[in-house]
Amino acid sequence: MITILLARHGQASFGQKNYDNLSELGVTQARMLGEHYANTERRIDAVFSGSLVRQQDSARHFIDSYHATLDASSQLTALRSNRLELSDSTLIEEFNEFNHQDVLTKSNPAFASQMAIAMEIGQAKVPKLRLAELFDQAMQRWHGGEYDSDYIENWTEFNERTQRALERIRTQATLVEKPDEDSTVLAFTSGGVIAAITAQLFKQDSQMAYQLNKRLINTGVTAITLQRESLRLLSLNEYSHLFSGGERFVTWR
Repeated sequence: MITILLARHGQASFGQKNYDNLSELGVTQARMLGEHYANTERRIDAVFSGSLVRQQDSARHFIDSYHATLDASSQLTALRSNRLELSDSTLIEEFNEFNHQDVLTKSNPAFASQMAIAMEIGQAKVPKLRLAELFDQAMQRWHGGEYDSDYIENWTEFNERTQRALERIRTQATLVEKPDEDSTVLAFTSGGVIAAITAQLFKQDSQMAYQLNKRLINTGVTAITLQRESLRLLSLNEYSHLFSGGERFVTWR
């Protein structure tokens, strides 16, 4: 049996000039996942990632922490033989998130620029709440399907891309499968991708995907099993690795 793990990236730099960079907390979250998997003797046979910076950096920090924890332990020698790495061959661009900026700016003619959005948010009594409201409205429009021609990538196109991502990781997973042994591969991606794939497995629509996306935790892991060509959801949004540090490590954005 093959297990495909889809991990959401660590916390990005929300509210900063370049959102795509991991925050300091995001780095810690990725490292906590690596340490947790090593300490619990979770063998990972290969690590993949989308090509976004926050996804790749999450993967690299996970790998560094995973191997550092294994190397520091005298009892985990069985897991040390497989040295994980991230390279061009393990990047899968179909795992990239949808274009948040495009979805937001296309939602209202008044938001044609980031400056216009910033002014709208800055005038609100609670800027973060106003941003959440604007983004919710934008997402509802994007998911609705009535304005598909407006977007660089509409929901239907994005959803089809996520299915290609799942097929690619499924193919890659079979390449590392070991005879008579279960195999596990881990891919770092984003919330929208995981939500779309999960909704598809449940045979649900875009609204289900949107509701799932709002609840996915940074570095939360969704597990899918592949057995006899059948894909099944094993677990969703598992983030127990963050509990050891306390509630402050659990973030949604």
